[in-house]
This record gives sequence, C-alpha cells and structure tokens, in this order.
Amino acid sequence: MDDCRQQTLLFTFGVIADIQYADIDDGYNYTRTRRRYYRSGLQLLRNARKSWSESAVKPAFILQLGDIIDGFNKPKDASERALDTVLRELSSCPAEVYHVWGNHEFYNFSRSALLRSKLNSTLHSDRSMSTAPAGSGIYAYSFSPFPGFTFVVLDAYDVSLLGREKASEQYVDAMNLIKQYNKNEDLNCPPAFNNLTQRFTMFNGGFSKDQLDWLDSLLSSADEKQEKVTIVSHLPIHPDCTDTICLAWNFEELLAVIRSHTSVVCYMAGHAHDGGYCQDEDTGVHHLTVDGVIETPPDSNAFATVSVYGDRMELKGYGSITDRVFLFPSRQKDTYCN
Repeated sequence: MDDCRQQTLLFTFGVIADIQYADIDDGYNYTRTRRRYYRSGLQLLRNARKSWSESAVKPAFILQLGDIIDGFNKPKDASERALDTVLRELSSCPAEVYHVWGNHEFYNFSRSALLRSKLNSTLHSDRSMSTAPAGSGIYAYSFSPFPGFTFVVLDAYDVSLLGREKASEQYVDAMNLIKQYNKNEDLNCPPAFNNLTQRFTMFNGGFSKDQLDWLDSLLSSADEKQEKVTIVSHLPIHPDCTDTICLAWNFEELLAVIRSHTSVVCYMAGHAHDGGYCQDEDTGVHHLTVDGVIETPPDSNAFATVSVYGDRMELKGYGSITDRVFLFPSRQKDTYCN
C-alpha cells in the first residue's frame, strides 16, 4: 500500500551504461539503423557527473555497466588514451565507481590485461568485497554499501570468444557452443532464425558453471540473512527486457539460479542501447536494461540516480531513461513503516 511506503532514504547510487567513447566522427550501428555519437559521450558523462556532484544527497557509489570505450579505438592504437580520458572524467565523480566489463572492453584489451587494469574494481575498491574464486580469471564480485543490501557484479563474458587466447580451452569450448547455433562465417551476424537462437553471436557471451556456483552460494547466504540483492552485468538475461539479439548465451541458467533464491530484487544490465524493463512473473524481480550513452543525441542525456528505501528503489532517469519505482517483491518487503 502506498501509505505504508517507507520514507527513510537509506542511500542513493548512480548508473550509466555504454559510453563507448572514441575520438572519431559519428557513425552507425552494425546494421546502420541507429546513429552513434562517439565523441559526445564524454559530455554526457560530464553531465551525469555534474548531477551526481550537485545532488543534495551524494551517491554512495556509481555503477558503470560496461562498454566504457568503443572498439574503434583498437585499430587506431588509441585504447589506452581513450580509457584514460574517460577514467579522468569518472575520477571526479563524488563516489567510488564500480566497473562492469562488456564486449567493447574485450575489443580493446585481453582478459589478462583487464584483470591488471583500473577497470578491475576488485583491485581498487575501498570497500570489503567477496570475489569469484582466486585464479579463475572470472571478474565477478560483490559488495555491501549499506547493512542488509548487497550488489553483485557478474562476468557476462566468462564464456566467450572475446578476450580469450584462441589456443585456450575456454576459446575452443565457446567456439563449439556458438557453432551449434550460428552457421555464419561472420559470427557477429546472428543466426537466420528469428527466435531466441539469435543471441548466439560473437558480441555476446555467458556465465560459466564455476561463476554460477559462486553466485548460488552467495545468494544462499543472502537468503539466510534476509538481504536484498541487486545483480549487475553487461548482458540482459530476461527475454522481455531486451531484444533477443542482446541476451546472454545461457540466460536461462542464470534465471534459474535467481529464481531458486528469495534475496534477489533487481537485475541491471546495459548492452541494448535503447533500454528495456520487465518484472519477472515468477519472482517479482525487476529486470532493467539501461539506455546506452553511445546512441543518445548530444542534446539529451542517458544516466540515472537510484534512491533506495527499505521497501523499494526509485530510479530517477535523465534524458532517454524513464523514471521507475521498483517495489521489492512481497517476499522481500518489511512488515513495518517508518
């Protein structure tokens, strides 16, 4: 009931996705149907930073949902320079930035390079973190910004052709998987069938069993503690919140893990630049796909600030991003008002 909504603001956080900065002229997406604004993403990031800095309640942290720079930097030998440019802007944010890795990170850098880089938030965070098993090379971690709330960042390219050495077992396994569904010579071109198999392209990936087992264990602990968990990754996992072509390869497996627990309240992703939203009918979990900066005109914006209360999250969108209220599923609601 609206009159029982909790009024005490616990914390806020910022969200931005798919900046894909490059110092090049505007262009178009793969199918040449949508314009891309490579340079102006930097100004849209500055707009977001200014809003967060001037907010009466400073965000506790910022989520950067992946594709921080564009793959076009790589052939121009501009990857490091472009990354430094964007990170310099983010360094002026009023809160710690937590990075997610998307396909464009892997167009620019190898997995081993990313694990050593400033984009590895587990190396640079001031907060205590739980991370995926040491030595696995999986970029997955969790942190708690406030008692009773946990955020989990997952590695959507743990199973992928991107960022892996072609001679590695992981690359061979990923190639065998994608070839079961995609018979095209160019694996960035989706399968011809207009169904869920369209997700099997080279610019997508998936979650390994080791990562899903780690998440399952983490969520079991969160269930016991009655925590509220938000999962974050680059790839969407619910068919109703994105185009089929943008889904994670094994989205069903991750959905099954989430549905077997009571602690998850929200899943946030980027990748699909026009955004999307749905609420899972089985669990009440909110699935949000955040609009991408890269396809947002220079005179608009694409970022959000999320205010967290005991019974909900309220997303204030700017520019192309729609305002939303995420009431926590009934199994997660507290029975008191404040």
